[in-house]
Parts: sequence; C-alpha cells; structure tokens
Amino acid sequence: MLIRDVEVAGRSGVEVLIREGVIVAVGSGLAVPGTAEVLDGHGGALIPGLHDHHLHLHAAAAQRMSVQCGPPHVRSRGDLAGALAAAPGDGWIRGVGYIESVAGLLDSAELDRMRATRPVRIQHRSGAMWMLNTAAAALVRLDGADHPGVERDERGRPTGRVWRADDWLRDRLPTTAPPPLDALGAELTRFGVTGITDATPDLSASSLDAIVDAHLCGAVPQRMCLLGVPLGHELPTGTVDSGPFKIVLADSGLPDLDELVATIRGAHTAGRAIAAHCVTREALLILLVALDEAGTAPGDRIEHGALIPEETIAQLRGRGLTVVTQPGFLAHRGDDYLRNVEPRDLPDLYRCRSLLDGHVPVALSSDAPYGPLDPWAVIAAAADRRCPSGEIVGPAERIDPSEALDRYLAPLGDPGGPARTVRVGADADLVLLDRPLTDAMTSPHADLVRTTLIRGEVR
Repeated sequence: MLIRDVEVAGRSGVEVLIREGVIVAVGSGLAVPGTAEVLDGHGGALIPGLHDHHLHLHAAAAQRMSVQCGPPHVRSRGDLAGALAAAPGDGWIRGVGYIESVAGLLDSAELDRMRATRPVRIQHRSGAMWMLNTAAAALVRLDGADHPGVERDERGRPTGRVWRADDWLRDRLPTTAPPPLDALGAELTRFGVTGITDATPDLSASSLDAIVDAHLCGAVPQRMCLLGVPLGHELPTGTVDSGPFKIVLADSGLPDLDELVATIRGAHTAGRAIAAHCVTREALLILLVALDEAGTAPGDRIEHGALIPEETIAQLRGRGLTVVTQPGFLAHRGDDYLRNVEPRDLPDLYRCRSLLDGHVPVALSSDAPYGPLDPWAVIAAAADRRCPSGEIVGPAERIDPSEALDRYLAPLGDPGGPARTVRVGADADLVLLDRPLTDAMTSPHADLVRTTLIRGEVR
C-alpha cells in the first residue's frame, strides 16, 4: 500500500510505502509497484496508532448490555427507579455506573424499594463494589457466604454490598459466556486505537480463551497485552502478550505488607514486572515500602496513581516506576472530586505535569468502562482538566495536547517510553487524520480520525 500526500513529523506532501505490515519507505516520489493499493491522505497527518495502556475488555463489553445507573443518564433516585423498572426481560438486572450522588450508598433494603420482583445487582462506578437487592442476595446465597468482601451489619446480616469479589460473585450467577467483543473492537478502531492493555486482574481461563479467540478471529484486531494472566500461565505463541502482573491494593481493604512483599517477589521471580493498582495515598505509601523490601524490576508500574503526594515523586523516579494514569476521569467526575475529595488532596489528583517534570515516565489510558473509552477525550482532559461544570481541577498539572498524544503513542511494552514514530522498519499500525497535526491538536476529538491501519490493513 502507498499512502500519499500526508504530513509526517511536520513535513507535508510525504508518501509512505507499506509492505507485509511494515513501513518500507518514507519520502517523496517513491517507486510504487503497479499492484499497490493507494490511499490519498489529502494533506492529513499520518501518526502511529494510539495505545490504550489500561482498560477492561469484558467489563466494557458487558456495560453495553447493562442498565445505566449513574450520570449523565441517571441523576436521582427517581431516575434510578425508572431505569430499573424499564429494564427488558424478566430475569437478572445488571446495572453499572452507580455513584452515591444518585441515591446514597445503596443496600438491599433500598434496592427492594425500587425493584424487588427481579434480582438486581448494580456495580459502583469505581468497579470495586456490587450492590444486590434481596432477591439477588438470596440467589447468590449471600447470607451463608464467608467471603471477606461480603459486608455485614452490626448483627452479622449481609447489607447487600459486596466488595472486590467479582470472581466469587460470578461463580454464583447463572452461567453465561463472556460478552462478545466485536463492537468494542470496532469502536476502538474508529478512535484510532491499534494497541490495548487489558488491566483486569486474575483473568479466568474462560476470559483468557475468549480474549485470545476474539483477537485471532479479528473481532479485536488491536495488538494486546494482558496484565491478568496468572503467573506461570503460557499464552499461545504469536497471539497476545503477558504484561506485568496485576496486583490490586484495594482501597476497601489494604493488603498485609508481608503478603504484598511475597506477591511482588513471586512476580519478579517468574520473570514479570508488577502493575500495582493504587488509588489512595495510603495504598501508594504501602506499595513503596513493599518495594523497598522486595526490590523493583524493569517495567514495574503504578496503575491509576489517582493521588500522588508531591513528596513521593522523587521516590517514584528513584525506583524506576511508570505511572499509567487516567485524567479522563476529571472530565466525567471532576465535580464529584471537588465536592468529596479533601482540599489538601486536590493538587495530588491525577498528576501529569509534575510527574513528567520530575522525570517519572507517564502513560495515559481510559480505564474503560469506568472512564471514557475515547482517547481523544482523555487527551483533551489532560490538556484542560475541566470538570463537567467548567471548573478546573489542578491547573498546574495541565500538559499540552501534543504531550498527551505522545503518552498514547508509547509502546505497549514500555508505556512510559518515547512516542513511536512513522519510520522505515516500524509496524504499519497507523492513524490518518483529516488535517495537519498542529491543527488537530487545537481541539482534539475523535472525528479527526479518517482511517486506521493495523498491520498495514485498513480497518
């Protein structure tokens, strides 16, 4: 394939020749085989494909088939009751995206008042908790459960809230196949995303098989890295890659330090770095202490880094840690942060500028479905840090849109590394925009994407 009349690295009128999924020539007046397909760029920028360094494939796909239970679709108790009443079918109702601003912290009794005749389970938008009505609690045998995530009241009765127990809960639900991923793969392609890292911890055998199969059949054509592959598990050669081993330092219950140290050492011994979920300052500080004892390895990374105290930035740099963060949350949840986050913590929220200035490698990502899947919305949020109300959270942490784009162009295996470029020998994972890059970066949005190529094929 010849892509003609494109802008590459600020130079206009460039031609790019692709053969067998690899860029073989970049220049002007290239000799082109007569059989080559020609794509006219009409002066638009040609850039490497974007990489989303942290999302959750099956959760994002399942969200499409679920009842939306939070803003912007649902903002009040009445809205929520109406959404649950309108759920199609007569079996289980699965809700997603709930936040306390809608109707407080839900329990079984409150859910029964809204929908008692069908089993209902609603996921908190953080992904950390499920809330079940009485019918659902009975079906999953919540009363007799011994899982530590099952919350109980002072009398020992389940409240209906279940924390960090997705696998346990899934085993008690009606058996269903993992949701299809083809629509999600197509949407990622429309956004110009050519590589993804699934950050779901402890992937089950069925989830692993479904993800690999979706990739092999082309439903999800993006290159893939999986953080939730169990230690010692070998993936089929030539399919998807095992990334760092995901470790969750849950805000609902911080880990025992000795156990955390042992887990880190186990991952390193198995030849894998770690990817540590940290959303509170306490979790971050415990992780740093554990790494002092266990040691670090190349590729160790922090997922989210929602709150990073300024005094820890030098420690992150000294340990060679990468931060994979999601400023897109500010565009969706910034007003909630302004209401609910301690004022002293607001400057520490989803840092970008201070990390980069402190020479800490940074990658941007979506955390979809919990954050916006659209990478261009995340890039815009990193640049303006504007809440839905228009207020700005942490203006000192803004970065230029071009810097934010670069944090989406880092390799999957080196998310904080240098941005990939359009060059001879590079994989032909490319995005053609409808205008020059400088113009595109004045207002980043998904409609800029004209064409996405993965392995040299137009998708």
